[in-house]
Amino acid sequence: MGKPSQVNQTAASDFLLLGLSERLEEQPLLFGTFLGMYLITMVGNLLIILAICSDPHLHTPMYFFLANLSLTDACFSSASIPKMLVNIHMQSQTISYSGSLTQLYFLLVFGGLDNFLLAVMAYDRFVYLPQPLHYSLALSPQLCALLLGMCWLLTNCPALVHTLLLTRVAFCAPTMIPHFYCDPSALLKLACSDTHLNKLMIIIMGLMFLPIPLMLIVISYVRISWAVFSISSPGGRWKAFSTCGSHLTVVLLFYGSLMGVYLLPPSTRSAERENKASILYNVIIPMLNPFIYSLRNEDMKRALGKLFGSGKTFFLS
Repeated sequence: MGKPSQVNQTAASDFLLLGLSERLEEQPLLFGTFLGMYLITMVGNLLIILAICSDPHLHTPMYFFLANLSLTDACFSSASIPKMLVNIHMQSQTISYSGSLTQLYFLLVFGGLDNFLLAVMAYDRFVYLPQPLHYSLALSPQLCALLLGMCWLLTNCPALVHTLLLTRVAFCAPTMIPHFYCDPSALLKLACSDTHLNKLMIIIMGLMFLPIPLMLIVISYVRISWAVFSISSPGGRWKAFSTCGSHLTVVLLFYGSLMGVYLLPPSTRSAERENKASILYNVIIPMLNPFIYSLRNEDMKRALGKLFGSGKTFFLS
């Protein structure tokens, strides 16, 4: 009995992240591509945060939540991409046991936070459109802070419980994960001890992080549509609905990629398909968000222009 236990303990000391490709000739291209996208993600989201913080005109609930979404996107990408870049550069696939649990925790926290912030931002638009004059009163700074705190609580608690439950699981060699990050389901496939609690926790988190926020977003947009179509002039309707365009684009991209990973039948899933969808919501969407929220937003372009010390907008105009 002692020997298998020793094998499990040794195997759990390290995991192998197989990444996107094992071909050596493709590694420089992968490194350059993902380093470029990661730098764009960090710079773009940091500029959004700085522009919102520096411009008093943007100190409204909508931009408060946008700044937090930008921070979340930057952290979400930082939970997985730097480790992948280090592994490519060092020609290594190893991630330590503690490193895998840490990465998993932060991926769950910031991935879940993205979902809840998108739901809160949909609620923000729902509050604004029917009565824009009462917007600041309806969404007071105290209520905004409360909503943000609830988002953090609803993501941190299940993520922490799931991570702690994983410390009870014994893993068997070979500990190879066919992803560029520590995917919860892929980790459990390597287990050689009871994982019923862990699987139950994944189902609970799946329900909390996907259907519930999406349902809140759909309900908000149904009510937004009623408010928009009650406006008599076509120009007024278009102007009202255009304020939701950026958010709706991000929602469609984000949830479309998540559904491509988690809602497909198991028989149609493959590591390659899951990796492609993961790149979309882990890397590409956080990189695109600053552009989506800035390109058609005159207030953001003006604030970014002021941030660079000129009255004119820079490359986004």
